[in-house]
Amino acid sequence: MSSEPIERRVAYIGDRLRGSSCTSCGKEYFKPRDYCGTCGRESLGRMKDIDFFYEEGTLEVCTLINDPTNKFTRLSPYIYGIVSFHNGKVRFPGRLTDHMANDEDSRFTDFEGRKVVPRFRRRHAAEPSGIVPTISLAFSLADEYYPHQEYKISEPSKEYEKPGIVGYGVYTSRFRIREGTMERSIPFLDEDSITAAVEAGKIALVHSGVDHESICKVYVGSESNPYAVKPIAAKVAQVLKLGEECQEEGVQCVDAIDTEFACKAATSMFKDAASLVYYPGFEQLNTLVIGADNSQSAPRGEPGGELDLFVGYGGGAFIFGKYDVIAQFEGWISITSDTPDFWRRDTQAYPSHGGRFTGEPAYFKHVTKAVRKLMDHLKLTPGDVDYFVAHQPNAAFPARVAANLGFKEEQYLPGLRVSNFGNTYSGCSPIGLAAILDVANPDERIIVGSYGSGAGSDAYSFITTTQLINKRKRQRFTINYQADNRFLTHVDYATYRRLKDGMQAA
Repeated sequence: MSSEPIERRVAYIGDRLRGSSCTSCGKEYFKPRDYCGTCGRESLGRMKDIDFFYEEGTLEVCTLINDPTNKFTRLSPYIYGIVSFHNGKVRFPGRLTDHMANDEDSRFTDFEGRKVVPRFRRRHAAEPSGIVPTISLAFSLADEYYPHQEYKISEPSKEYEKPGIVGYGVYTSRFRIREGTMERSIPFLDEDSITAAVEAGKIALVHSGVDHESICKVYVGSESNPYAVKPIAAKVAQVLKLGEECQEEGVQCVDAIDTEFACKAATSMFKDAASLVYYPGFEQLNTLVIGADNSQSAPRGEPGGELDLFVGYGGGAFIFGKYDVIAQFEGWISITSDTPDFWRRDTQAYPSHGGRFTGEPAYFKHVTKAVRKLMDHLKLTPGDVDYFVAHQPNAAFPARVAANLGFKEEQYLPGLRVSNFGNTYSGCSPIGLAAILDVANPDERIIVGSYGSGAGSDAYSFITTTQLINKRKRQRFTINYQADNRFLTHVDYATYRRLKDGMQAA
């Protein structure tokens, strides 16, 4: 079993790759230090805290690990090496992730000299009763699927009357399974809903340009939390260093909370996140909402295994504020009823669902009613809407609900991305919204109709602004980039199930 005190110490340093720099001689260290080994006593009080979380490094040397210790057996074989940052000022060891090595891989030295990006991942396998061990001493090649993106904080410039989205980010894995016209994102062995939430939040900060210290609250919605009791949001807040950091005490001055309402666990908090920054005195602060899931399903042939044809992996993150808004809130409505169509009892590994009742009356009734009620409230017709996004458990349901509401294909197809990534549960409609924001123009209206089993729907209307175009150049990791990428790795069903189950106890 993992030791909580040890995990706490390792995570606080390793999750962000924290280090120190001597302001006298410029020497850098991995792990914080009170003094410089070169300057000695003269450096006391002159050490500056740094981290390498958003940096790009170089894989200097590496080797292939064929026979690791027990905790790392599920990763075997893997490549391990020395990574340098800042032109060799500092070096530390790390594992190359997102690469499926094999015993006969004799060309691993070809990776030496290539640029790499830190990735937040599980460190090794853990017992079901233990703490999930995480670290950012895992790296992927920056010239392949996951590019390096500079995080540059910008001073707020324009305040908007209404709050809205100021930045967003989506993360899906490079690993996919393709069956017919359906392609689905699946996690690598060291990924889960926590790592997807951090990656999506990291990309949203890069896109928005907001100061991470300005985030006063973070909501993380998921139905695949690896813990029954322990929040994901606390880990996200620490890794992304949200809010003011009280380093001596090792805490972040931010409110972090998990939410759960099946697939609308994230969208249900959009209005709450926007309301908080609308409150007097909070106008220059921001809030962060993340939906992330390693969508669960039983293997095919088992009860409930039909879900295995549609589930995906990934997350979407949205930052809300009043400055430099890219999409303003126009209105929202939420509806709820107790319509059990999808559930997972405590201690059960996989969910159950209501078969044909999952569509009608569950999904169609709620999404259609919420969107119609919102449009009636705003006095809108389908022709007043430029884009429509619905929750996407499959490709047929959102197309049918869009047609019932009077929307045409050109209004809903740009956001219909379930065939690229699968149903990412809490991340599903947020990913659809991100796909629209990737291509929309200023002064266009977007309506989102999410859905959560159990059941309920949130409907939102957003109006885009000129800031959308201004910030677009910061976003390299777009939806189209992730959907159509030459570095995607497609696997067979047996490998898919192995990756999906992840790093359980070896």
